[in-house]
Amino acid sequence: MQQTGNKKSKGTFKKYILKAHLWLGLFSGIIVLVVSLSGAFFVFNEDITAALRKETTFHGEKDIQHKKPIPIRELKDIVNAQLKNEIVKTDEVTIPIDPARSYQFGLIKVNEEGWNHFNTFIVFKNVYVNQYTGKVLAIYDVKNNPFFICMTLHRSLLLSNKIGGTIVGISTIIFVIMLITGIILWWPKNKKMRQQRLWFRWEKVKGWRRKNYDVHNILGFYASFLAIVVAITGIMYSFRITQVWVYALLNGFSTATPDYSQYKTTAPESVETATTIDRIIEQVKTHYPKAYSFGLDLEDHAEADHKHDNLSIWIKDKEFTYAESSMMIFDEHSGKLLFNHPHEDKPMAERATDATYDLHVGAFFGMPGKILAFIMSLFCASLPITGFMIWWGRKNKKKPTT
Repeated sequence: MQQTGNKKSKGTFKKYILKAHLWLGLFSGIIVLVVSLSGAFFVFNEDITAALRKETTFHGEKDIQHKKPIPIRELKDIVNAQLKNEIVKTDEVTIPIDPARSYQFGLIKVNEEGWNHFNTFIVFKNVYVNQYTGKVLAIYDVKNNPFFICMTLHRSLLLSNKIGGTIVGISTIIFVIMLITGIILWWPKNKKMRQQRLWFRWEKVKGWRRKNYDVHNILGFYASFLAIVVAITGIMYSFRITQVWVYALLNGFSTATPDYSQYKTTAPESVETATTIDRIIEQVKTHYPKAYSFGLDLEDHAEADHKHDNLSIWIKDKEFTYAESSMMIFDEHSGKLLFNHPHEDKPMAERATDATYDLHVGAFFGMPGKILAFIMSLFCASLPITGFMIWWGRKNKKKPTT
């Protein structure tokens, strides 16, 4: 009698799980489909972009071992003089450690009140420059680049982050619940049923409904575990508070982050010269000769739209990943190094949150990880379709004729 009661309670539990799985899937399905497909398209974005821009990524200047780059502020003026048709001037640059690679200047103008992708980014371009001659090699329109459009579609459905990002974030939370409920529903009662649910056995199956059901269950099972990691890291982008929770969990339940406010520019502006920034650049290259690149804010003090407490420089260690990065803080007037924070010295909590993007796109595990993320994204994109077909098939099942 007790055994019958237990079976009945388990059946009731799975019945409610099934209803939750069904209605949550119908509610979020179209967004999961769009986010999954755009995610799959975006996975190899940096690899493909690097291949397509190879001729401008490498400037081709000869005998560079006997040459020095043009001083950066002078180079900035030379570049801006060549961009007469642009409505904004460049005031930021990405400098590669490899001297054979071109400098990349950025042209950015953002409308903070914009409600969609196209009226938020007024100008967003990358300008590749030969740092030894000052010649502009190419200008790429990032705003209208298919990969960048795909990224904003993935993150915010081409809407503002406040609106679209929230919709995607909530849908992703629902998707995580669906993955968990899906695993519960998939879980077989015995070993024989488990074998049937691990791979397709269609030798005697002719009906499309059964095949569609198997596709939904089997692909969903194999995608679930990796998809949960990708979904959670996606949620961390949509709702930054979740990054704080993860940080605190790995930091002994403390949200206290490293305090760098003590490192401030104290030297008077009068000691700064035209080459101060170039001496800072050389210090970065000396400390991190094996890194990939670092960025610099070249905004003039008089025209700055925000206060600079110091000059903080983020150093990217590898070309296609962001988890490994270091930071240096300088007195921007004297060029004195105030603080050096290499990746190796970061606490585990900081390393983990720094790895959010790489885990999300699979880059944390190199090319094999990206391939897995791509396949998993396609699997996830199929789930709303096959799930809807299961629901539609059951709803419109032909009644037997009498």
